[in-house]
Amino acid sequence: MLRLRCCLLTQLLSSPSASSASHLRRLISGVSPNPSFAVEDYLVATCGLTRPQAAKASPKLSHLKSPDNPDAVLSFLAGLGLSTADVAALVAKDPQFLCAKVDKTLAPVVAGLTGLGLSRSDTARLVSLSRKSFRYRSIVSKLHYYMPLFGSSKNLLRALKRNPYLLSSDLDGIVKPNVAYLHECGLGACDIAKLCSNQPRLLTTNPECIQGIVARAQNIGVPRGSAMFRHALHAIAFHSEEEVAARVDYLKSTFRWSDAEVGIAVSKAPSVLTRAKESLQRRSEFLISEVGLEPAYIAQQPAIVCYSLEGRLRPRYYAVKFLNENGLLKRNPSYSTVFTGTEKTFREKFICPHKEAAPHLQEDYDAACKGQLPTNFRFTRAKNGL
Repeated sequence: MLRLRCCLLTQLLSSPSASSASHLRRLISGVSPNPSFAVEDYLVATCGLTRPQAAKASPKLSHLKSPDNPDAVLSFLAGLGLSTADVAALVAKDPQFLCAKVDKTLAPVVAGLTGLGLSRSDTARLVSLSRKSFRYRSIVSKLHYYMPLFGSSKNLLRALKRNPYLLSSDLDGIVKPNVAYLHECGLGACDIAKLCSNQPRLLTTNPECIQGIVARAQNIGVPRGSAMFRHALHAIAFHSEEEVAARVDYLKSTFRWSDAEVGIAVSKAPSVLTRAKESLQRRSEFLISEVGLEPAYIAQQPAIVCYSLEGRLRPRYYAVKFLNENGLLKRNPSYSTVFTGTEKTFREKFICPHKEAAPHLQEDYDAACKGQLPTNFRFTRAKNGL
């Protein structure tokens, strides 16, 4: 042993290479290939963390004596397609991810997810979203439940982005009872997938809370099993009874609705409850004061309150107004038809048939939809003096 050390020392002293000298110093130590492994420096130089992030994360990795396992993890993540920024964000949030065993945990998890139909890019996205849950092989069994529930990996990843606790929640004690209760309320699998893609907290909150949300939906006039029930749950989820009542009162005062009228409006379009006050006020001024619609009419057609004012309502109103004022329409159309029809239908009915009589109408309408003209613009008059 002594003779070996002497030989190594001779090589060290005679070697002109700094890297060779460093390698020989590690060999001479006879203890560890890297006895002075600096975790914080590694996190900065190799993982891309900032110095403050590395200082916060390094205590959780103080047991590491070598970069071997972290290097293997980083190589694995790079193979999945994670960018440098993705890796830095992952390690900053979950430093112990660097301690995961590639052969015993990470590789089997990826194999299991592939078997569930997730692509490599989906898996890479899942790593970033699930963080520490990806370090446990149980993630495969949980996704085996969630994939059919959400219907697609796209919906699942969107839900995880909004609620990463989906993968750490108790499936049997919380998630499954909530899904069963939503089924009892008349929601089908497709409804639950759409609802929980947008409101994934509904799956992970306690069942008593879900029952309260259902009760509040019924209190605003949207019964279980109705077509709008899912939309009502989405609109009022995690808002208290007092908050919901305040929103209903604001709708009444803003659109001059009676109790019966606001009930009709909310039951037909629960999403009106999610609109900002300023947005509702501007729509009320436009629809009632400018267009001249009666409050009762708006209550019967509440979907128009949810459309874009500048991108849809104003441009369509001005187009139809121009056509009316210039005698290009045989009769006044219903504003329900004007505002609620698809863009394709509106153009086919009100723009395309008048290209000869009003050659600038389409150009002006297109500009209005893009917000390129002031709201009080006038369409160019037709060529024949109309």
